[in-house]
Amino acid sequence: MKTAAVDLSRSAVARYLQLATLFRRRIEQGTWRRDERIPTVDELAAECGVARATIRQALDELERDGLIARYRAKGTFVRATPGANRLWCEVKTDWSGLLRSREGAEIEILDDRPDQPADALPSVDIGRPATRYHHVRRRHWRDGQPFLLADVWLDERLWPKVTANDLRTRTALKLVAGIPGVRIADARQVLTIGTADVETAAGLQVPLNAPVAFVRRAAVNPSGTLLMVADGIYRGDVVRIDIKLR
Repeated sequence: MKTAAVDLSRSAVARYLQLATLFRRRIEQGTWRRDERIPTVDELAAECGVARATIRQALDELERDGLIARYRAKGTFVRATPGANRLWCEVKTDWSGLLRSREGAEIEILDDRPDQPADALPSVDIGRPATRYHHVRRRHWRDGQPFLLADVWLDERLWPKVTANDLRTRTALKLVAGIPGVRIADARQVLTIGTADVETAAGLQVPLNAPVAFVRRAAVNPSGTLLMVADGIYRGDVVRIDIKLR
């Protein structure tokens, strides 16, 4: 199948990373099918207008991800499809869905900072801030790979009711909703799509500029106090956005 010429000249991202992203997409979309041989290094170098070494670097990325296998004298073959059987989390848009988490995730505590001022909170459109907040940064894992980086700010007055087990097993909204005596009157979620910067790429073990979903959630009690704000960054290849239309 003939493909259009690839222009890589307008991006500051390393060319081999741009090509790795392009090649992943070809596998994901079925242009390069599972168990089929992909074009040779020479063919790809001619198509993309880059050196053969650059193509090899891009293919190294795919091989590390288990998407391709190379055989001497036979060529390079597709071995897996990105995202196949890898739906690790769903970003729901209804309340019951937001409280539901997929089984099997492990949560790692990266940072824990008590007694933070309200002006350290991210900007949200609901509620009035409490006096102080407890900030915890967490990383969610599944099958040995990270899929979510999350910063959670919780009203400091609620922190004594949070157990160590809660922190390692519950998503942010489920964490606050499960605190005895707490009632949530309003909750919001804002989702934007972007790409991984250097810190995010390292934390999620994805290439620089890989697609990610940024999700900000906030919960307010009946008196209007902002109980919790949570910022999450999801790997784009293991998340599904589930929108309830009616």
